[in-house]
Amino acid sequence: MRLAILTDVHANLPALRAALAAVDRFAPDVTVHTGDAIGTGPYPRECLELLLARPATHCLMGNHDAWYAFGLPDPRPEWMSVGERAHHVWTHGQLGDELRAVVAAWPYNLRLATPAGAIEFLHFPLRPNGEFLSARFAPRTGAEADALFGGGAWMTFYGHDHTAADLTGAATRYVNPGSLGCAPTAVARIAFLDVRAADDWTLSFAEEPYDPTDLLRAFDDREVPERDFIRQVFMPFGA
Repeated sequence: MRLAILTDVHANLPALRAALAAVDRFAPDVTVHTGDAIGTGPYPRECLELLLARPATHCLMGNHDAWYAFGLPDPRPEWMSVGERAHHVWTHGQLGDELRAVVAAWPYNLRLATPAGAIEFLHFPLRPNGEFLSARFAPRTGAEADALFGGGAWMTFYGHDHTAADLTGAATRYVNPGSLGCAPTAVARIAFLDVRAADDWTLSFAEEPYDPTDLLRAFDDREVPERDFIRQVFMPFGA
């Protein structure tokens, strides 16, 4: 089984196109995006439609996707600024209502069997109330990952925290490919897993460069709320 794993596209269309070109060269049996297809970037509809059109591609629920599918927290919580809420409202307006039911059907978890063992995919663990834990809980050691995710799989792929990670727990390897759309430089990050037999497999990573010129210009052309903050914090390669 050959798998391509993406996470956190965050409405960055040039990055997604670069990543999918690399995915097509790899020719996986299955592609998995572990959540947050939308939000932050200026191309929510284009990215969502591109992912939905891909064959053998599983899209999992992330917090940005859930806010579109099920609505923003109301009243506005203290941790969500007025500007951030305005950005989400703009994103949801770009998508309209017709894709809401499609995204609402996305699962929060996916488990696949391979000759080497079971693989679990998720965006990030949930709080008891169903909300995603903050990315500040992202593990930095294998022991922390075991405590957070609970083990129980051969490999676990996740996202949410935009920093790439590859951690080894007691019996599980935990991999975050790193945000595809929000990175310190204009590269799209991808993980590839090629499982040939129980004891014959390869995990590799790619960083596909792309031209961010149109992306950065689109923030202004589309009058994206909070665009200066986003370009400075989440897509700083244009600075």
